[in-house]
Amino acid sequence: MTRPAIFDTAPADCWEDAFPVGNGRHGALVWGPPGAESAVVTHHHLVWPDVVNTPSEPPDLAGRLEEVRDLLLAGQSRRALELFTGDWPHYHPRPFHPAFAVTVTDDEGPAKMPNGYRRSLNYRVGVAVTTWPGRRHTHFASRARDLVVQQVSSAPCDLVVDVDTRLAGAPAGLRVTGHVHERAPGDALIVTTVEYPGNGGYVGVTRVVADPGDGLTVLPGHRVRAARCRRLTLLTRVAPFRDAAGLGAARGLGLAAVTSAPVQAPRLLLAEHARRHAAAFGNVALDLGAPAADRALSVGELLARQAAHPDQPVPALLEKLFHSGRYLLLSASGLLPPRLTGLWQGDWNAAWSGAITCDANLGLQLAGAVTADVPTAVTAVADLVRDRLADWRQNARRIFGTRGIAAPAHSDGLSGLCTHFETGYPLQMWTAAADWLLVPLLDACAWGDETFFAQRVRPALRELAEFYEDFLTRVDGDGHVIFVPSYSPENQPGGWSPAAVNATMDIAAARHALAAAATAAATDEHRADARRWRALADRLPPYRVNSDGALAEWAWPPAGSDRPPLPDNYEHRHVSHLYPVWPLHDITVSGTPALAAAALRALRLREAQDDSAHGYVHRALTAARLRAPDVAGRLLAALTGQGFFFRSLMSSHYPKRSVYNCDAACALPGVLIEMLVDSVPGTSGTPARIDLLPAVPDFLPAGRLRGARTLAGVQIADLRWNTARGQAEAVLVSRAWQQADVGFWQAPARRVTLPAGQPVLMTRADHG
Repeated sequence: MTRPAIFDTAPADCWEDAFPVGNGRHGALVWGPPGAESAVVTHHHLVWPDVVNTPSEPPDLAGRLEEVRDLLLAGQSRRALELFTGDWPHYHPRPFHPAFAVTVTDDEGPAKMPNGYRRSLNYRVGVAVTTWPGRRHTHFASRARDLVVQQVSSAPCDLVVDVDTRLAGAPAGLRVTGHVHERAPGDALIVTTVEYPGNGGYVGVTRVVADPGDGLTVLPGHRVRAARCRRLTLLTRVAPFRDAAGLGAARGLGLAAVTSAPVQAPRLLLAEHARRHAAAFGNVALDLGAPAADRALSVGELLARQAAHPDQPVPALLEKLFHSGRYLLLSASGLLPPRLTGLWQGDWNAAWSGAITCDANLGLQLAGAVTADVPTAVTAVADLVRDRLADWRQNARRIFGTRGIAAPAHSDGLSGLCTHFETGYPLQMWTAAADWLLVPLLDACAWGDETFFAQRVRPALRELAEFYEDFLTRVDGDGHVIFVPSYSPENQPGGWSPAAVNATMDIAAARHALAAAATAAATDEHRADARRWRALADRLPPYRVNSDGALAEWAWPPAGSDRPPLPDNYEHRHVSHLYPVWPLHDITVSGTPALAAAALRALRLREAQDDSAHGYVHRALTAARLRAPDVAGRLLAALTGQGFFFRSLMSSHYPKRSVYNCDAACALPGVLIEMLVDSVPGTSGTPARIDLLPAVPDFLPAGRLRGARTLAGVQIADLRWNTARGQAEAVLVSRAWQQADVGFWQAPARRVTLPAGQPVLMTRADHG
């Protein structure tokens, strides 16, 4: 199997090419030339303050809702949009930003490029290392101590340590103060306090420790020189504070963290972190049969080889991207789930505020959270849901006048209030966000953690069902409830404003949430709730197939109406109406073949618009579910061949490495697994279904997947295939005894018994 690591023989010339390390709270980007290497330190809770006084709650729009509904049902979309957004200011989420850079510079300045320079990132242990003759720099974000650790070993030389807050885009309104405190010979603290305009800020504490006998000298500008240094250890902790009263506590937290660490045992610091990171990283692996010579290439060489053959993914690069994506998702998940930039940002200019964005991005980043076995990402989402329920209740009450919850499309990570009111993107009308956040949590429940379901999932499901009970009050002539207002991110029907009726995504999300809530409530205590929610689900409008034979993005007006249907706009980056295919299994090839054919038609008609990475990712995931390996393969080739990946293997939002963004990077393991394994959990009356090799593109003729998980509580302990030889076999291990319908390489499924915890070998020959 492939080694989960990358290396490069050239330094990162920009922070986007920096190798990232992270522990879910702190992150660091390691970049710069030899002799002047920096670690840009980040923390998930660092957001630029509310300098424009964003209101403490959403506007009270519920009193306008019935008029808005009347206008939309009468076809007056633009007037409805103006009434629901026009007089309310639009506030972006508070922007995510880095703390500072901790630089280690040779006293004489950066060195000329030395022979033998190499930088590497080991995904299994979460450690970045830079070496050149006579020097070794090691960086990691300690999972054991929640510190960013930099360790330097060197032939004797003079080094200068600086904490630099003057990163690109840093606003002029920052108040930065600092001092250096010498605790003992060879042991100093650099304390940096950054205060925002108004309230809040953060404290950074960096401890600098030289070898016993090596002294440190304080320089102007709160810098420290280590003379004739042989070994240097730097420990950094960032502590945000909300107001002046919290400043002292933040400083104390940082000081306690760095002073309690065993700096005289640097190997212990590394070993305790590596143990914890390796346990979290796990043993999922993908081998695509890449030549050993290709696997030995640097990341720069691999990307160059891919650029020379843009239409044909390079197997060795795909293997690296699989491991990299799992690593980035793991490293960015903890205090929060990933932002648009994961946990990293090298300047103060994060695109779209570096927000947690739920109308596509976060859901796609989590594509492999369950199947690629990154449970830390699932837990981070569960924590976000739990901690933001109170804010979501305010959204539901003030915007829609309902009980229950309505999650916002964008969040700074600290607030769950909806502040995004804009006529071009009226995301306050979108009601599917909470369901999409709950999808990975429900998928994870296939692995049998009843406590997790009872405490972390069921309460939110119940409140979401209550929201739909109160929201779905209008009824069409056929007795179906109407989603009004409704919004399909971030599209609009021809001739209408974005404010619309019966967006397919909204319908699918409600159907999924109500069914899950009803199943969860089917006990004596809540049986009446379950009956109501099932009855409401039965009254949801059906999906619509348009005149092109494609699944329509809006199921309005009802069949038989004399009004023209809302026209589809195929030239768009989002494919929100394919949500019932992925991440849900509401439309499947085996269960709803006619709708699956319509969904595939919609997928083939969809254009790329501005080539956003998330559009390629969502379409690739959907193509795999619809058993279209040609489409899935073409989209995967576009992701690898159009320059979406930096030398760090972090992705960009647009081709040609434009706009640092983790959508494609974090989602790619999920995309590859969907091509190799699809699964649906069983119910009380239906066995689970597992399809092996359902959508393998031609350019992946052979390979091996180990350790992946299904949504049916079955681990893919081993899966091997060779399409040229017509051979494939799998070893399945079920969490609990069950029967499952297992399909193999598009052959008819057959029912098999899977004993609890016992490996079951299956071959392609078993399926005829």
